[in-house]
Amino acid sequence: MRRSLFGRTWPNAVAVVLFVFFVFPVYWMVATSFKKDTDIISTTPVFLPLNGTLQHFTRAFHSQGFWTLVLDSITVTSCSVVFSLIIALLAAFAVTRMRFKGRKAFLLVIMIAQMAPWEVMVIAVYMIVRDSNMLNSLVPLTAFYMMMVLPFTILTLRGFIAAVPKELEESAMVDGCSRRQAFVKVVLPLLAPGLMATSLFGFITAWNEYPLVLVLNKESAQTLPLWLTQFQTNFGDDWGATMAASTVFALPILVVFFILQRKAVGGLTAGAVKG
Repeated sequence: MRRSLFGRTWPNAVAVVLFVFFVFPVYWMVATSFKKDTDIISTTPVFLPLNGTLQHFTRAFHSQGFWTLVLDSITVTSCSVVFSLIIALLAAFAVTRMRFKGRKAFLLVIMIAQMAPWEVMVIAVYMIVRDSNMLNSLVPLTAFYMMMVLPFTILTLRGFIAAVPKELEESAMVDGCSRRQAFVKVVLPLLAPGLMATSLFGFITAWNEYPLVLVLNKESAQTLPLWLTQFQTNFGDDWGATMAASTVFALPILVVFFILQRKAVGGLTAGAVKG
């Protein structure tokens, strides 16, 4: 009985500790965004902003070019996710269902690309974009964000397509469907969890990316990660406005995650063990 009780208790205790460890910084960010300046710089920590204020959010929303940056971030993130899903879906189907020369080498290259750190290629990317006269443009930013998430998307969707029996497509083709119609009507509806999981990953990656936009779009056509660095005064950092801006920046990710969490988590698990 004691062993059984201990076996049930310690995993829950570890889960609670990890939950507090990861959630507390987020809570402190949100709480700080509502605190008055005197409470923020106080040597005595103020855990509950009982006499809160919204002035930090006001400064964040009225900062220069805020809504333009929101539109740019949404455009870049949405386009990169949509394009990566379309390309990855076709590539994953070809790798899974078709046998062609170089198939294993292609998968190996995709895995290597997934493991490669993009930060070490920033200089090469900058030189390519500069020589193409496309600095301070959203087009190269969208293209490179798409390439960042493409390897993971292909590998994940490959597992889902492999889990769909070939007999379903063959039955549809026997009933008169073309290969394209069989894919759209039979396979594609079964890939919804995988599409949600990969789109969530792509959204988070593109939305949070900072080094590349700092190098390529330093003067104009910027995104919200750069916006977070501008809350400074002659007397130092404006921590209240910075925390308010960080809270606003994190809201879209939280909303998308809570909407997709069930199917996205299930999709990540299923795609990792199949194929």
